[in-house]
Amino acid sequence: MFSSLSSALAASASSPQGKSDKKSISPSLRTDIYNTIDQAKPWLIGASSRQAGDGVSYQPILSLIQSHFSEFKVGLDAARNVEHESAVIVAGITNMILEMSKWDGMAGAMAMRTWVDALGDAHGKISGAPSPGVGSSTGKGASRKDQVGRGITRGINQLTDVTLMTREFAARIQIISLLKSVNTKIHGAGSDEARQGEALWSSKFI
Repeated sequence: MFSSLSSALAASASSPQGKSDKKSISPSLRTDIYNTIDQAKPWLIGASSRQAGDGVSYQPILSLIQSHFSEFKVGLDAARNVEHESAVIVAGITNMILEMSKWDGMAGAMAMRTWVDALGDAHGKISGAPSPGVGSSTGKGASRKDQVGRGITRGINQLTDVTLMTREFAARIQIISLLKSVNTKIHGAGSDEARQGEALWSSKFI
């Protein structure tokens, strides 16, 4: 299921409609980035009735993402799945930030720091208790914390469109370093995921 979702998003990102080919930065992009971060953090935590995996509450966040990437969407196979919904929304917001970095490298780096801190904080506040299985991709007993964590790292590592990233050297180093740190924040230093993330994002310096 996730492979089909990844393929669909990759196809969208590589299509002329999915790529950002604007001649100037959208005037609402900066505001929309911070609005989506503010909405996504409690949605990932799931402390209220609005939470990743409910199949509905991602829509306001997705609408803001789609105002800049019209082809970005949550497929039928992803809706009502904690991990998959999380991955799509995380990738969409990350792409918005990378798009801003193309026009203003340091502003993009600052936004990325805010986003990465929000992701780490959100994941840290999720209960590690076993999930009853609603919206679970791994079956009964898998914790919601694990599901969201996998969604965050998949959204960052697999679904993000790195071609949007600034070519400004200093800003690019900062952004890549921040994205690299997500795997450590979520899975812990020395974990397989952290090592894989380190290798993946180190290759993006090229």
